[in-house]
Amino acid sequence: MSLYTTKGTVTITCNKRLTPYLEQEVKDLGFTVEETFVTGVRLNASLNECIRLNLNLRCGSQVLYSLKQFEAIDGDEIYQQLKDYPWETILPADGYFSITSNVQNDSINNSMFANLRVKDAVVDRMRAKTGKRPSTGAELSGAVIHLFWKNENAEIFVDTTGDSLARHGYRKIPGRAPMLEALAASTILASRWDRKSPFINPMCGSGTVAIEAALIATNSRPGLFRDNYAFMHLQGFDENVYLEERGLLEKQIVEVPGLRIIATDLSDMAIVNARKNAKAAGVEDMIEFRVCDFASTEVPEGGAGVVYMNPEYGLRLGEIEELEETYGRIGDFMKQQCGGYFGYVFTGNLDLAKKIGLKAKRRIEFYNSTIDCRLLEYELYAGTRDARKL
Repeated sequence: MSLYTTKGTVTITCNKRLTPYLEQEVKDLGFTVEETFVTGVRLNASLNECIRLNLNLRCGSQVLYSLKQFEAIDGDEIYQQLKDYPWETILPADGYFSITSNVQNDSINNSMFANLRVKDAVVDRMRAKTGKRPSTGAELSGAVIHLFWKNENAEIFVDTTGDSLARHGYRKIPGRAPMLEALAASTILASRWDRKSPFINPMCGSGTVAIEAALIATNSRPGLFRDNYAFMHLQGFDENVYLEERGLLEKQIVEVPGLRIIATDLSDMAIVNARKNAKAAGVEDMIEFRVCDFASTEVPEGGAGVVYMNPEYGLRLGEIEELEETYGRIGDFMKQQCGGYFGYVFTGNLDLAKKIGLKAKRRIEFYNSTIDCRLLEYELYAGTRDARKL
């Protein structure tokens, strides 16, 4: 039985509050989501179908194929449950694999111990059956086995991904406090942007939001920027299946005539870095970069698109006092220069957001790392109809 053609339970993880956008992506790829939870979704799929998921998803982190569920009260039971599993049918005897885990069990205070017991079980089984011992290490460059262990309930997976899908692979220069690519993509998917109207991104930093907008508009998937996944290092991997799925990524790219994506920043270096990142993503020609104060950003008249801003949140008193003025100017900019657009401000400081002076139509919850954030949506009326004050 090949896992590449046999459907099993697949868990796709994501960062907190990204589940709705991940779920929609999975459905758009033709899969049926059977369960959603705080940090992901579950469905039935084969490993070959996991290849498609890995290459296409913007909002996910790991694609995990379940091998076995069992009960274990301590590390010794983890070992006993896994030492007789037929790992020789999954892992190459002369290959390399890593162990990752998510552990909440009172019997240990260090998840590395759980990893070690999994590794011992796999290695001992492989040595007994093949006479060889695969190499192991922390670098996620080969096959990956993942353990989920909460209280007495345990589950072992093949992690088909390796390095997280949340990093899309094109960003070479992250810049200051960069937004994770999966988060940037999710916030754009949460907006009302139609992928044809102008997308205006003042305060663009290293360009992540503008680049993700260009990639979403052209249906360019993250798999275009990556050439190594954990599924490539398992027994039974058919490179032709991968190459076929990879070829589909090229075919599904679309052109958007007349689309304008404008990204500005006050920092010369930020724009230099953003251009480099956009070039690596293949969308440099789609984005109009300019060094200027955000209030001087061009907003095409009659565009009825999106203005998206991600200002600093402020950590110290002096910063917050300075940012109060900045947030106030953001409100003035949107009211005076962005009529007819939807305005979006992504922030982790709702007290500062009050200084914008506009009433948010929606407040969409996200996390930026551990910071509780909101994507605030403002409907910016054109003509004589003034935006309503708080």
